[in-house]
Amino acid sequence: MQPEKLREKKEEELKNLLSEKRDKLQEVKFNLSSGRVKNVKEARNLKKDIARILTILNEGSYEK
Repeated sequence: MQPEKLREKKEEELKNLLSEKRDKLQEVKFNLSSGRVKNVKEARNLKKDIARILTILNEGSYEK
């Protein structure tokens, strides 16, 4: 997800998106360990999305 699109969202939406991404990452990690995932880059992309969301939340540039 692009940072510009994330900055347009409200704080509550970002927090909800963050929890969804963290849940998805946990699921992907579990599936990776059991060998059910073919796309191993998905975990990396989820981690990057989580970092982007946290950065935007911490800098406070979200729409109020």
